[in-house]
Amino acid sequence: MSTQSITELMRVMQFGDSTLPVGGFAFSNGLESALQTEIVHDVKTLEEFVKVACAQAAGVEGVALLHAHKAYLDKDFDRLLEIDQELWLRRVGEEQQQMTVKMGKKFGELTNKFMGDEVMEKWVQAIRDEKTPGCFPIAHAITFAGQGLPARDAFAVHQYGVAAMILSAALRIMRVDHYQTQAVLFEVNKQADSDFERISNMQLDDMCGFAPIFDVLVTHHVNAHVRMFMN
Repeated sequence: MSTQSITELMRVMQFGDSTLPVGGFAFSNGLESALQTEIVHDVKTLEEFVKVACAQAAGVEGVALLHAHKAYLDKDFDRLLEIDQELWLRRVGEEQQQMTVKMGKKFGELTNKFMGDEVMEKWVQAIRDEKTPGCFPIAHAITFAGQGLPARDAFAVHQYGVAAMILSAALRIMRVDHYQTQAVLFEVNKQADSDFERISNMQLDDMCGFAPIFDVLVTHHVNAHVRMFMN
């Protein structure tokens, strides 16, 4: 399935806009520590870092997103809460958990203002009542499913956001320019189709993203003396 109208396409663009006020600018998704430890030190290593981050996100957040999208269509709210909890438990480190729930709540509250969707309203209230963590990909899934947009589009927007977040941070803390970061984004986006195919039939219990270097960077950032980002 793909978008069928100009309006649907524009909504996909809106929800994927890097200026969407959900707080993504406050996070680097591990890049700050990657620079401090010299894992990333130039454009080439930056591109490699973003590719690995997107692949990991597909295997964790992407899987949860697809299952949450289906749960919405099945009108199974309890399943949505279960998926939300399972995803939150798989985020290693307090900062990673904070990132996904802060952005998830903001995204949910934002779209709830104009979507008029009962499921989103109920989900946001469950976050406020501390009945569910409120992970960012679940907000994506509810928003897209509620607008009749396919899970494939929701996945694309989420993966684009992962890459864009890191590259936006790179512009602020690395010696790179907009031409270089856009070139990196162009290359990184080429792997989205294969990432989607890889996870499209995975069960929720298969949700995983083995990338120990990211876990180490999360720990490093907690104890870093100089920090510009929340993670």
